[in-house]
This record gives sequence, C-alpha cells and structure tokens, in this order.
Amino acid sequence: MNPPPDDAAAAATAPGPPSLPEVHRSVAVPNAGGFLRKMFAFMGPGYLVAVGYMDPGNWATSLAGGSAFGYTLLAVALTSSLMAILLQALCARIGIVTGRDLAQLCRDRFPKPVAYPLWFFAEVAICATDLAELIGTAIALELLFGIPLLYGVILTALDAFLILWLQNKGVRWLEALIFGFILLIFGCFAVQIALSDPVWGDVLRGYIPAVSIVTNETQLYIAMGILGATVMPHNLYLHTAVVQSRAWTLDEPGKREAIKFATIDSTIALTLALFINSAILITAAATFHTAGNTEVAEIGEAYQLMAPLLGSVMAAKLFAIALLLCGLNATVTATLAGQVVMEGFLRFRLPPVLRRLVTRLIAIIPAIIVTWYYGASGTAQLLILSQVILSVQLPFAVIPLMMFASDKKRFGALAAPAWQLAFGWLIAAVIVGLNLKLLFDAAFGD
Repeated sequence: MNPPPDDAAAAATAPGPPSLPEVHRSVAVPNAGGFLRKMFAFMGPGYLVAVGYMDPGNWATSLAGGSAFGYTLLAVALTSSLMAILLQALCARIGIVTGRDLAQLCRDRFPKPVAYPLWFFAEVAICATDLAELIGTAIALELLFGIPLLYGVILTALDAFLILWLQNKGVRWLEALIFGFILLIFGCFAVQIALSDPVWGDVLRGYIPAVSIVTNETQLYIAMGILGATVMPHNLYLHTAVVQSRAWTLDEPGKREAIKFATIDSTIALTLALFINSAILITAAATFHTAGNTEVAEIGEAYQLMAPLLGSVMAAKLFAIALLLCGLNATVTATLAGQVVMEGFLRFRLPPVLRRLVTRLIAIIPAIIVTWYYGASGTAQLLILSQVILSVQLPFAVIPLMMFASDKKRFGALAAPAWQLAFGWLIAAVIVGLNLKLLFDAAFGD
C-alpha cells in the first residue's frame, strides 16, 4: 500500500492546505495487484459526484419534460450526461495533477475582483441545489409518512447530523452508503419502467435531438433546467477535491494511473446516473404524456396519478422512496461541495454541521415562504427555477475549469488530449449560447 506522503512531499505537490483535509489521501492504493484490485481502490469519488446528477431537481425537470413533450427531451438528458462525463474527467485530471481543487486554483490564479464573484456564483449554485434537495426531501416525507410539507421543510434541517455521522465514519463508509442508495434508486425505477411499459422504439427515437428543443421556448426552458440539473456547477468543484482522497504515488506514472482509474470511476457512475435520469423521464412520458396528462410538473401530483394509471400502489411507493433516497444522497455531496468552495476561495473553514446549517438556512427561507403561500403547486415551479439558476451559473465554473485544463505548461506530459480540450471548449460555448438564448427569450419573448 502507498502511505500518505510526508509533509515536504505534499507541500511540494500542492502548496497550501489540502481540500477536505479530513479525507485527503486517506484511502490507500495498492502498489501491486490486478486491474480490478486497483479499480476498487479508486471507486467511490465518481459516485459521490454522480449523486448530484440525480437529485430532486432532476425529478422536477424530467417530470415536466416527460409529461409535456413525451420522449423528446431524452436527447437533452443524453447530451447533458455526455457533457458531464467529459467535464468530470477533466476535473479528475486537474485535481490529480495539480493537487489543488478548482476553488483553490481560482483563488491562486485569478485576481480578487475575479475570484470573489466566482465564489459568490458558486455559493448561489450550492444554495439552489440545496433548495431542490430540501423541497424534494420534504415532498417525499409528506408522501410516505403524511408529514405536512411545511413541517417537512423544517425537519430536513436535521440532515446536518447525518452528515456529521457519515464524515466521522470515514470516506469509504460514506461512499459505500451512497453507492447502496444509488442501487436502490436504480431498482425502484427498473420496476416503474416495467410497470409503465413504454414503447421502446419511441424511447430510442427520443435520444435523437429535435430542432424544437431550441425553437420552442417552453422546451428550451425545461431543457436548460435538465442541463442545469445534470451538469451541476458544484460537482465540478467537488470532484477536483474528492478525487484527492486516494493516496496514489506522486510521480508521473502514479498520477497517470490515477487519472485513468478516476476517469473510469466517474464515467461508470455518470452512466448509471444517466440511466436513472432517463428512467424518470421515460416513466413520466409513458405514464402521463400517453394518457393525455401533459402538465404534470409537481412531484406530489405525479405520485397521486401514478397508482391509478399504472394499476399499482407499489409503483407510487417506490417513486416516493426513490425520491427520499435521492434527497438524502444529494444532501451529502452538497455539503462537501460547500466545504470545498468556502475553504478554497476564502481559506475559511467551518465545521461541517455548521456549514450545512448555514446553507440550509439560506435555502429554507424561500422554501417556507413559497410553501406557506402557494403550497405544493408553488414548490414545483421553484424546483424547476432552481435548476435553471444552476444552468445560468454553469459558465462561471466551466470556463475556469477549461482554462486550467488547457494550461499545457503546467500539466506537461499529463496534459489532457487535444480532442478532450476541443470538446470541452465546445461544451462551454454551447452552454453560454443556450444561456444567452434563454435570457433573451425571458426578456423579449411573448
């Protein structure tokens, strides 16, 4: 096994305090052994990141898109996931080669008038993420246990203690729990798809992009929500940090091997997330759109309609259980990302529970106001809006990521392949272009 490096070696590789010091280089990597043994050592960070790609915000956008437009927006889910796979691979490379996370690099390389606004935008994205998790978890508690939505919103603040317990157990326990939850969520949706019996020819055609996604303002709005719910800004910061929990050797061959296995880990995890996101949209299209229910955007409404349409109470219960697991899962990664962003940009550290409570307090205020005045009908629109906010924040994370990934002088022999950089910049351009189109439609549309 590779022991953690001594202080001198660590300082030479990554000046300044490491990201997430409580887990930094805490997982040993075997020097010998086959492919599977080494792959197992690197498995985990990708699943922590993948959780953000299936949080309750994805549910709102996928339900709205599937019920309104059938399988059309599956192309957006696929494209967004392919974007995410490439961007997260670049994140892993940056974290491994530099020994710094994205927030630290922004602090180190940009002047303060640039770094501080980037920190602010990252915090806005994390609060928008937390808002979606808060509402989704509260809805799941209401559906499963009859807890009133307003009380459920307040009750979700207690998940800070779950974070504390998990972090004290160690990163491998945290990753194992997350992976177990993902498998349960996958199982829930496998049953729901079987019960909804979609037309698989239509499903496959849905993965082919349609012009209407850009020309139809409503489709574009929901598509941007799906993009924001899939390629989430805080995941870019998180992955550059959490990948450093592995104690690979610090020479070039060790880093090259770490890049390979970390990329495989995140690609497999994000492919699984794509299956789950697709399953939500397919279930909505097969269950609601084909029955003429084209305006199902509220998770609670989907729950109520699912049992009579599918003829199974079990389908609705599995739907709610999966939602609760998604909310709990995403809570963990949002808290870790919040630590990375605050410590990296400000060099200011809060205890994880306090950090969680501050973030949740910011998110809980709009949720309580909307729930109090509008009830469940307002939470659906708030969920979709939170994901669009994430999409608008994306350029402020993706562009710095691509700037650092393109620094061949710093990366040397470990620089990303030219095709990855070319596609990465293309993704950044597409995201900026779609955001400008969305803002133009919002300002001047009918």
